[in-house]
Amino acid sequence: MKKLLVALLSLGLIVAFAMTASAQPSVKFSGQYYVVGVYDDNRGLADTGKYSRAVFWTRTRVQTDFQVAEGLKFTTRFDAFERQWGSVNRSSSTTEDKSNSGKISSTNVTLQENLEMEWAYVTFATRVGNVVVGYMDADEWGTGFGDIPGSRPRAKLVGKVGPLTYIVAYEKVYEADTTMYTTTPSGLTGADWDNYAAAVIYGWKGGEAGFLAKYVDAHGNAPAANFATQQYVAITYMKATFGPVYVEGEVIYVWGKARKFDDGKGTDVDKSGLGAYVLARVNLGPAYVGGQFGYSSGQDPNKADKDTTGPISTTSWNPCLMFGNHNYTAYVYGNSIGGVGTPSYSSNKQNIVLYNIFGGFNVTPKLNLEAAVSMMEADKAPAGYVSKSYGTEVDFSATYKIYDNLTYMVGAGYLITGDFFKGTNSANKIGNDYMVMNKLTLNF
Repeated sequence: MKKLLVALLSLGLIVAFAMTASAQPSVKFSGQYYVVGVYDDNRGLADTGKYSRAVFWTRTRVQTDFQVAEGLKFTTRFDAFERQWGSVNRSSSTTEDKSNSGKISSTNVTLQENLEMEWAYVTFATRVGNVVVGYMDADEWGTGFGDIPGSRPRAKLVGKVGPLTYIVAYEKVYEADTTMYTTTPSGLTGADWDNYAAAVIYGWKGGEAGFLAKYVDAHGNAPAANFATQQYVAITYMKATFGPVYVEGEVIYVWGKARKFDDGKGTDVDKSGLGAYVLARVNLGPAYVGGQFGYSSGQDPNKADKDTTGPISTTSWNPCLMFGNHNYTAYVYGNSIGGVGTPSYSSNKQNIVLYNIFGGFNVTPKLNLEAAVSMMEADKAPAGYVSKSYGTEVDFSATYKIYDNLTYMVGAGYLITGDFFKGTNSANKIGNDYMVMNKLTLNF
């Protein structure tokens, strides 16, 4: 009997320890660290009175996946030391700098947090698909074109039927019921901003295609400005590999009301914006060549009652090292190029027609060399401008893989500035710009 009790006790302990072990979540870490050094000779594109910038920029990003149980996962991500080396990231007043975390000291200096949470969401499996709830990645779909990567509170369902994936999502962009960058609660229950989306992705061997429909219901300007923004977005994309050829493309159309005023409060402004993108690359052994085309419609100066601007592309689609490179503008704290005695152009890359050809050669498994030429012009020049041409940029880069997860890149770009930056006077003088940079990147 004693031996039986000992055996049962031992079995019970084994089961208990096994249950305890199975109940413990597994944890997986991943992330990225980089340091960038940039010298920009003439960002203002001025002929005289040029100013240059030479800065270092760094960011540490860590993602943690907690696998709590089979079918149940919790994901977080934070960024740390996202800043220029030596910069205090100052704000000129006590107003909250939302792009910089909004931590204000008693001396009216806005400071970037050393630790800034980006994601925190739970994923759990159900019979109809995975449900994902919390702060997560948003405004990313299909290719990198038209993406505005960031985090946003969302709830979505992701399911799969054979080769077809379906997605239904809700996003809370702006909550007006309580305090929102003000000293007192607004109490504007009808001034929220919500997005609703549904999408499908069809996959096959070597490729995929998808379609997304989105409704934007933004009332953040009500009631003070007496209008809402209510728009529809349709996006279709395709990615496919055909032997040595890789092709991807995307089309985005936005329509609806850019401004829908309350009765008797103003004249509505319609919205009709278009974006299109295609890239093709051919692998030729250790070499490759390719080209891409990008288009985002501009504001028609003859249609004041209609917003005709196309989609914004920020950090994910950057054909050039300098012009329109949203990552680069973050390094030097500026969203535009030009502006010193000339018009400026935003790295959001609206109102653009871009042609780009590129080629590269893998000298060794560790060393890659690449060159590219880009030609850019405005889709619609503002009234009276002498030219649509933004210019031509020539870029070179060399990337060396120090370890499988550690790379070092050096690059240089030269921008031959187009006459768009002369504005409305062809006699205005403008200057060219060049940039050199190097970047150390660790992925883990």
